[in-house]
Amino acid sequence: MVNSLAIVGAGRVGRALGRRLREQGWRIGAVVTRNEGTARRAVRFIGGGKAYAGMSREVLTARVVLLATPDDEIISAARQIAEMLQQSGGGEARSTVFLHTSGALDASVLEGIRERGAAVGSVHPLQTFSGVGVPSLEGKYFALEGDAEAVRAARAMVRDLGGRPVKISARKKRLYHAAAALAAGHVLAVEEAATRMLMSAGMKRHEAVRSLLGLTRQVLDNFERLGSRAAWTGPLARGDYRVILAHAEAMSELPAEYMEAYEALNRLGARVLADDAKSTLARLDKIAVAERQTRKSRRIERD
Repeated sequence: MVNSLAIVGAGRVGRALGRRLREQGWRIGAVVTRNEGTARRAVRFIGGGKAYAGMSREVLTARVVLLATPDDEIISAARQIAEMLQQSGGGEARSTVFLHTSGALDASVLEGIRERGAAVGSVHPLQTFSGVGVPSLEGKYFALEGDAEAVRAARAMVRDLGGRPVKISARKKRLYHAAAALAAGHVLAVEEAATRMLMSAGMKRHEAVRSLLGLTRQVLDNFERLGSRAAWTGPLARGDYRVILAHAEAMSELPAEYMEAYEALNRLGARVLADDAKSTLARLDKIAVAERQTRKSRRIERD
């Protein structure tokens, strides 16, 4: 049972981690989903394990139990496991580690299991999972927190996956996840908005996407090689406030969220990148006032 794994909630993350661990020699035991069909498909995808529709006591026979359910289902799954441990007298708890894969929640959501004597923790991969195939986890970072024994088990798991384990504070788990959302989902929103802006200027979608990806990748490469200050580019980096005002005027024809995001990102850039954040923010405030006055004047003229 040294490298045995049960998976509760074999969606994109659970299936991917299960498959990679099976390839590394882990024995896959119970694979639990809501119904038998999805459980069987998960077992086929993973290449091992036994399918169960709904919670089963078989999960307690594994050395590590991975709760990979959606965040709002973790507490319910943990409650069911805690009840099974209580019914059995808690003997399995002393030899089993329970880990969940939520990025925003810490190990305290498994408190009911911990109270039965088990070690609990969380292991969250900083990686997106599309559900199509399994991404390489080599060199990818995994955030770990929880009880010492659970963290040790999670660290061993991550190393078998080829990943890089990093221990974080449970108190800062939500902040950690917010950072990941900012760097992934919100960056995608910015790229899509920029793509639509180029399309409105006359470019075809594939031209807009390719040109922006090249630009963004270069900035990220510079960020990695040279650091944030040296990689910073654009009118705000140059202190070209007239161009920023011109951007604001040009974006007035777009939905309000575009301009609001542009202003917010300029202010964020000033806060984290500018040598003199206070002065830069003051200049941006003046531009915002001028831009609002221009919009007001245009509305008056139209009326």
